Amino acid sequence: MENQNNVTEFVFMGLWGNKQMELLFFFFFLLCYLAILMGNFIILLTITCSHLIEQPMYYFLCHLSLMDLCYTSTVVPRLIRDLSAARKNISYNNCMTQLFTEHLLAGVEIFILVSMALDRYVAIVKPLHYTVIMNRRRCNMLIFVAWGVGFWHSVALLLGVLSLPFCGPNQIDHYICDVKPLLKLVCKDIHVVNILMIANSGMVVVAVFLVLVASYILILYNLRTHSSAGRRKALSTCSSHVMVVILFFVPCIYIYVLPAGSENKDKEISVFYTVIAPMLNPLIYTLRNMEMRIAMGKVWSKMAHSVFR
Repeated sequence: MENQNNVTEFVFMGLWGNKQMELLFFFFFLLCYLAILMGNFIILLTITCSHLIEQPMYYFLCHLSLMDLCYTSTVVPRLIRDLSAARKNISYNNCMTQLFTEHLLAGVEIFILVSMALDRYVAIVKPLHYTVIMNRRRCNMLIFVAWGVGFWHSVALLLGVLSLPFCGPNQIDHYICDVKPLLKLVCKDIHVVNILMIANSGMVVVAVFLVLVASYILILYNLRTHSSAGRRKALSTCSSHVMVVILFFVPCIYIYVLPAGSENKDKEISVFYTVIAPMLNPLIYTLRNMEMRIAMGKVWSKMAHSVFR
């Protein structure tokens, strides 16, 4: 039978059906989005206007903040708008665009986190060769690879979804166009598609997470030979990264490893990596990092001096 697609728009069911609850969370997510914009903008400004941009760790952090800004901007403004709207509709084309964009940016972010773990591994395990291995050319190459892998992942996912027939219900039980809630609306058997989608998203996320865990086990093993002061400094920078990785990966693993149709809390859990993690990342990297705090003080005092001069 030929695939048919009679759906021209989708309607989000949102996070909650309660109107009073939605208005309350309208203000909550608005404040969260403003915090995301301000926090990540401060990190971008501090790093690009200071000597920190020359260090690979902060170079990657700069790109991570940029991804957080872009990723949340594809999801949160629409979520905020829908919380105050009577009808939460999105056209088929806009839905597919959102699906592609959010998976592209999330894919890039995942591999930036891998690059940051690699940077910490080289800095601690091979300190004498660090400047040679993590030179600017190699850092740029890692960013380029992150974009390439993210693009490949999102194109494969988009092509898979575009080939599916949507011919009946159009209510998405979510607040964003994501692959799992969309699969529930497909009017054909999705067992094979489920396996392909889990392979594309779930298994990749699990594999990357295991690689990151293995890298930090190796880092901890190699820290035995360092002095107590060296261990404290290394653990301080690594612990920030570990917290960010856990905040991002654990919800993603929960969502993308389980097949579509499972009775789980996907839309509630997804708030952690679409809103909460991007909001907390700047706090984690600034409050726990002495270099960032010093650089931030210098940049802002320089700006204040130039304004009031």
